[in-house]
Amino acid sequence: MKLSLGFSPCPNDTFIFDALIHHKIDTEGLEFEVFYDDVETLNQKAFRKELDITKLSFHAFAYALNEYVLLDSGSALGFGVGPLLISRRPEPLQSEIPNLEIGIPGKFTTANFLLSVAFPEAINKKEIHFSEIEDSLTKGDIDLGLIIHENRFTYQDKGLNKVLDLGEYWEQKTGCAIPLGGIVIKRDLPEDIQLKVNRAIRRSVEFAFANPKSGLAFIKEHAQAMQEEVMYKHIELYVNKYSINLGSEGRKAVQLLFDVALENGIIPRLEKSIFLTQDS
Repeated sequence: MKLSLGFSPCPNDTFIFDALIHHKIDTEGLEFEVFYDDVETLNQKAFRKELDITKLSFHAFAYALNEYVLLDSGSALGFGVGPLLISRRPEPLQSEIPNLEIGIPGKFTTANFLLSVAFPEAINKKEIHFSEIEDSLTKGDIDLGLIIHENRFTYQDKGLNKVLDLGEYWEQKTGCAIPLGGIVIKRDLPEDIQLKVNRAIRRSVEFAFANPKSGLAFIKEHAQAMQEEVMYKHIELYVNKYSINLGSEGRKAVQLLFDVALENGIIPRLEKSIFLTQDS
């Protein structure tokens, strides 16, 4: 059986999926047609139900819940991995933030969700591709930038300044890891296929941890000009025990994210179950 699979070209995703798509592990007879897109494009594809399996932001998942269910494996959760709000000047007053224009990497990103929780009055936002936010800020096109992925390692080199680490904000508020992105699968696929995919992704993550250099050429190919040191920092931040299996801690963090989003009126009421299985 061949399934469509979407994930980002970022090192954490290519690290996770290398063994799966290159048949380094047992895929139980499954084949995959792969699509590489940035996370906001993947979010939009999920809304259009284009892919059988896809990476998407947890914020976006709330709007795709009727069509997709969350797999146990492949997610990006963690501590110290959240999006950063940055500025050209050393540190604007927090009271100023609601009046400033903020470049965001997409309306349905978890980054924008966290920004909405921390600064509900900050509604002057401009959607910009995540890789262009730093340049937009240095050129003065926006007042603040909300950065994700490898940009957290590069913004200081461009003379930019951290205003707030929204991951730290979430951790202090909840004591939980921050859920950034998950791997979901269409609900209308047979359950045995859903479980096969879940097992295959887990094997792929475990293989990557056991053989961290195995996918190096593949990861580099999609990381483009990223330095290898930055590439592996990126992987270390976003791929961890939760990527192998959410477990009870990971599920608690995801559920809490949705609970907080509901309380703040950020997402619609959830009508379906979030998780594929309840096993820890």
